[in-house]
Amino acid sequence: MKWLELLTVAGTTLVSAVTVVVLYSLGVRLTAIAGDAEQASPRAKRYFAYTCFGLCGIAVLFGLYLIIPYFSK
Repeated sequence: MKWLELLTVAGTTLVSAVTVVVLYSLGVRLTAIAGDAEQASPRAKRYFAYTCFGLCGIAVLFGLYLIIPYFSK
């Protein structure tokens, strides 16, 4: 059995899952603190929150691209 390939796939899966979760949670957190009236520059926080959501969506779409055989012909 090819253990190095198994470890590579497991490591890549772990890193990408953590990246997607961190991007999504950071986007949620920035959206929450952008709604506070006391905070300075809520527009910049909301912009970065939407950027995090966009990067999270791109990562999910790229994962689907790699998984679905029709797209990777």
